[in-house]
Amino acid sequence: MSREESRELKERVVEINRVAKVVKGGRRFSFTALVVIGDEVDRVGLGYGKAREVPLAISKAVDDAKKNIFTVPKHGTTITHGIVGRFGAARVMLRPASEGTGVIAGGGVRAVLELGGIRDILAKSLGTTNPINMLKATINGLQSLRRPEEVAASRGLTISQVLPTKKVEEAAEETPAEPVAAAAPAAPEVSEETESGEGQDPASS
Repeated sequence: MSREESRELKERVVEINRVAKVVKGGRRFSFTALVVIGDEVDRVGLGYGKAREVPLAISKAVDDAKKNIFTVPKHGTTITHGIVGRFGAARVMLRPASEGTGVIAGGGVRAVLELGGIRDILAKSLGTTNPINMLKATINGLQSLRRPEEVAASRGLTISQVLPTKKVEEAAEETPAEPVAAAAPAAPEVSEETESGEGQDPASS
């Protein structure tokens, strides 16, 4: 934890919006700031702040983002598996990419992925373009990622058995033998019971 805390957190302002509150004397204007912070290794957080001045709104957003920092599960320079993050009407699809692909994303989604230390990924927005909901959907997707060792521990398997390539090979070896052996004895037993049952009823009556 000491190494993680010593890393310098970088901040990136995604959007600043001016909002108005209508009161008896007229309108009162204030500013909102959407900020992403991260160490560009594996930690990232999202914050939202509102104040009468822009610098104060940004500082509030940074403080809020520090409370929401989490660690991103990664496999090399990309994510562990594909996922779709959801928040409200926003849906953001995240897919792992081979090394050298780069961050294929736009707007604030790119800021979240880059500050989270992800270098190769494919991202696509499938819902609303509202920046707040898009970033929260991206955060939801990253927080829902699981590492292979976590899945293996929950299922009581080894990491090699959890990986997709091993699953496909094992399924191809096991599937042809089992259904043939199980289907042969099952058919005559059912037919004999039904025939014997039908023949005994009229005789007893």
